[in-house]
Amino acid sequence: MEKQRILFLCTGNSCRSQMAEGLARELKGDLYEVHSAGIETHGLNPYAVKAMAEIGIDISGHKSELLADKMTMKFDHVITVCDHARESCPLFPGETNRVHRSFPDPPFLAKSIEGEEEKMVPYREVRNMIKDFILTFPEGLKDEE
Repeated sequence: MEKQRILFLCTGNSCRSQMAEGLARELKGDLYEVHSAGIETHGLNPYAVKAMAEIGIDISGHKSELLADKMTMKFDHVITVCDHARESCPLFPGETNRVHRSFPDPPFLAKSIEGEEEKMVPYREVRNMIKDFILTFPEGLKDEE
């Protein structure tokens, strides 16, 4: 049986979509071929890498990729994980299921926090929210609207 293909889409493909890609590969990789991309590229967020490593998932080899480079691929599901990506998401060819789940932006939440350990708190919280969402697959691959 061929795996369904999922794309997690975010603004910069640096944090939320990267965590989603790593989690989905780890938790649902037997069912899905998983990718991520951004409307722009902002580089891989080191706090996201650290938050994932804490639960045994290594995303340090991931790179921030542009949505434009993925437009020739066919995806069964495109999941936008922030409102900006949802508003900017183009139409995909074929029968692509579009799903939107907006997660808080850890870099924004952590920007005024002092101390490394304290800065990790929003990354862990959002990582866990994304994990809970992915654990609902395949049922969770229906848009809430």
